[in-house]
Amino acid sequence: MATAGEPRPRSWTVRVRAALDALEHLVGGIGTSVLALLVLLGVAAVAVLCLVGVGLLLARPMLSVVHAVADRERIRLTAMKPDVISPGPGPERLGAALRDRTVQREVLWVAVHGLAGFLLGFIALTIVLNTARDGLFPLYWYLLPPDDATASLGWQVHSLAEALPVSLLGVAWAFLSVALLPAMARLHALPGRRLLPAGSDADVTLRIAHLTATRAAALDAHSAELRRIERALHDGTQNRMVAVNVLVGAARRAAARGSADVDEILGRAQDATEAALAELRAVVRSILPPVLADRSLADALTALAADCPVPCTIDADLPGRYAVSVEASVYFVVAEALTNVARHSGARGVEVVLRRQDDVLHLRITDDGRGGAAETGGSGLGGMRRRIEALDGTFALASPAGGPTTLTVSLPCGL
Repeated sequence: MATAGEPRPRSWTVRVRAALDALEHLVGGIGTSVLALLVLLGVAAVAVLCLVGVGLLLARPMLSVVHAVADRERIRLTAMKPDVISPGPGPERLGAALRDRTVQREVLWVAVHGLAGFLLGFIALTIVLNTARDGLFPLYWYLLPPDDATASLGWQVHSLAEALPVSLLGVAWAFLSVALLPAMARLHALPGRRLLPAGSDADVTLRIAHLTATRAAALDAHSAELRRIERALHDGTQNRMVAVNVLVGAARRAAARGSADVDEILGRAQDATEAALAELRAVVRSILPPVLADRSLADALTALAADCPVPCTIDADLPGRYAVSVEASVYFVVAEALTNVARHSGARGVEVVLRRQDDVLHLRITDDGRGGAAETGGSGLGGMRRRIEALDGTFALASPAGGPTTLTVSLPCGL
């Protein structure tokens, strides 16, 4: 392990923003839980009708409705990251559909999310509404009918002196919201994350489509890298060498005239040559960092952390070396991430954790900044994703408003 600083603990501001973000997810989850509850009632009605034979005509369309609602939840969960990939519609024939594991999981999810999800969302909204009701109670209690002027826990209020303590109850509800809402949002999403992803028995075309997309992205990334190198050589090194050529020609002409400016012109040519060499070395380093040839990946990341203006902790427990493409990709992801942290996050600390589990290299980068990072806007996150997915890896970003930001990468590293 190498340490270059300590990240700070999360502040109350960050916790409040995390609670608001969790509330947004819970509100969206209540919508899908209401849909799931309605579909569950429909499934139950069709099951009853099947006893008299009529429901058999409605069973397959009802399973399509179940799949549509499940896909709506997959979209919601994907927005929260990580992605939940849809396995596509089930078999057309009713018997095959009922035996299909994906269809069975979707029906089970409808039951769990429609009942438990609705109840959990209702509890979360009740806590939030009680926070507003009790916190603002002294401002409106006198407008209520005498029998309705009650706090959320039931006691009646007859005067301002009795209304003021109710606001303290609102503060207690607020603390409870901040403490519980993030965990409730994760619990609310748990059934969908366990039951709705494409299973191992999903159609192999999903895998083929993913590989096709990642290979196309790899070709695009390769073409973009070639264009970047060409621009760097054309706009930088080539211009420097043209300047050197012009200066050497000027020096020869000055020498032929016996001018005293020869030494000055040659000095400028030498400076231009050194600048060209520096730019050429920078281009070479951007292709493959030489530090990886001389040192281990952990040592190379430690050097990055030492140069980072934000205090950075590197926790890398890596036995041996890995393929050049894997080490270079990890190095560039960490370098780009630390650059983003320094420029945009306002963080006081960042932690980089690198572990190998079986034949997969796991990277996690966490900072305590303001959050709100997105793959759009020129942050380089889209390029990171393309580089990782081109190696058949996975890339996930969680950056709620208020932070923290967590970037997670998994890369196959072979034997």
